[in-house]
Amino acid sequence: SQVSFEEESQNPPAVGHWKPLMPSKGDKEEPESGCQDAGGVHEPQSTEQLNVSRLRSSSVEIREKGSEFLRDELHKAQKELKLKDKECERLSKVREQLEQELEELTASLFEEAHKMVREANTKQAAAEKQLREARGKIDMLQAEVTALKTLVITSTPSSPNRELHPQLQSPSKAGFRKGHGRNKSTSSAMVSAGSQNVAPEPVSRECKEVDSILFAEFQAWKESPTLDKSCSFLDRIYREDVGPCLDFTKQELSELVRVAVEQNTLTIEPVASQTVPVGKVAAEECGGPKKCALSGLPRTCKHRIMLGDSGSYYYISPSCRARITAVCNFFTYIRYIQQGLVRQDVELMYWEVMRLRREMSLAKLGFYPSEM
Repeated sequence: SQVSFEEESQNPPAVGHWKPLMPSKGDKEEPESGCQDAGGVHEPQSTEQLNVSRLRSSSVEIREKGSEFLRDELHKAQKELKLKDKECERLSKVREQLEQELEELTASLFEEAHKMVREANTKQAAAEKQLREARGKIDMLQAEVTALKTLVITSTPSSPNRELHPQLQSPSKAGFRKGHGRNKSTSSAMVSAGSQNVAPEPVSRECKEVDSILFAEFQAWKESPTLDKSCSFLDRIYREDVGPCLDFTKQELSELVRVAVEQNTLTIEPVASQTVPVGKVAAEECGGPKKCALSGLPRTCKHRIMLGDSGSYYYISPSCRARITAVCNFFTYIRYIQQGLVRQDVELMYWEVMRLRREMSLAKLGFYPSEM
């Protein structure tokens, strides 16, 4: 448009006669005369051309300033557009980064949630299994405690229970039964019926006198029975009876036997009951039918012991079995007292404890029934 405007400004305007549209008030209408001077016609035409040229020059100047202003505004708009493009690009990158981080966080959260669910399911299954096992053990313990209470309550000095007092049975039935088993699920040591004595043995033919120190220690223990050997009553018995009775040549194995007896995890069984399946290897056995694992001496071993669930068997001689059985009988009786299964006079219980201590002393010296 500017170029065309400049071209038009270069071409001279056409010269013609300009006639006012309406005459002014001061002017008088004169009749047109056919003859006018040549000088009077050219003077108004030059004035009009000057006015037109001025108008055209001012119009060109205005157009140039307008175009310059528009160019400045265009440059500003282009700069702002470039800045906005850069800002949009930066925001787009930030959005992509946030979306990627969100996806990674979501994936990690889902993975952690699945892991927690798996661990919870595993723990729940293990807890349910332990609960079932505990309920089974509780039912078995309740049944055994009920049976033990029945046996103990029905045994009184006036009418003793012959199952609990083998010395009252006939000579053919009073001997020790073969086999010595201990139920690991009960809290009291379970020995064979022929070797356990819950009620005191009649000692009317013997002269006896209560030792005041021992009786006072037993009475103090009876007020709050416990299996903690730090009390004076059990500490004395451990030092004088239990320790020497379970002190064998094989010191390491002796310590394991003592711990198993205290924790009620010792099992004694006859060698004759051993049956090894064909094609299978039996559990590890120490010693042998002709060598005692505790004393290390060549002896005919009729029994073997197992400590807990180790699966290892140790052959023992009759003398070692008698010593272990005597200690088991003592722990059986004091556990009965602790659980409230023995309902007798304190003095009768004291004499039964003394009798069991005597059994341990005799076994330590080598005395044992021939049936072993």
